[in-house]
Amino acid sequence: MRRLLCALIGVALFGTALARDNRVGAIPAAALPEEARATLKLIDAGGPFPYRRDGIVFQNRERRLPEQAKGYYREYTVQTPGSADRGARRIVTGDRPPAVFYYTADHYKSFRRIQR
Repeated sequence: MRRLLCALIGVALFGTALARDNRVGAIPAAALPEEARATLKLIDAGGPFPYRRDGIVFQNRERRLPEQAKGYYREYTVQTPGSADRGARRIVTGDRPPAVFYYTADHYKSFRRIQR
């Protein structure tokens, strides 16, 4: 009975982790807005970045991205034409050097994993 209970708990936890990761849809890099593709090129080159806050740690407070250790995620601004400030668009990278890339057009309300 104990083994069955442990197995059920394990399946529930693993399923929750998979569901959390699957909430993030994917988008090919070629389908991103031109400004996002430019930001990806800057990230690949290591900068220079146009905004002072580019490259800061992204906290993932809303837990919309898969859970990782603090400092794993970094965020970069995607310029928004006509915006007087940084706008709502960002690319969030994971790992160092970046191994995973996410795009948000709505200031962290939703993310799409970038396929490169």
